Amino acid sequence: MRDKLAQARIRERLRRVQAGNFGDCEPVGEGVIELRVHVGAGYRVYFGRHGGALVLLLSGGDKAGQSDDIRRAKEHWSNWKRRQT
Repeated sequence: MRDKLAQARIRERLRRVQAGNFGDCEPVGEGVIELRVHVGAGYRVYFGRHGGALVLLLSGGDKAGQSDDIRRAKEHWSNWKRRQT
């Protein structure tokens, strides 16, 4: 990603998530949550929560590739959960 402003905003959003403030996010199915970053191309970060403490980052992208990014995040989440059993 070349957009330095977008990089900074994404890092800031991830710091907020780390502090427990999830802000603008929406479940997209199968336990995957989409965190929206309103800058540039409309960046998205996908994550899952396990228990009360763990937030696992799965993938990211922008609005243009949203469907593929969600599919990929769901695959990563499913694979991670399968390895936990």
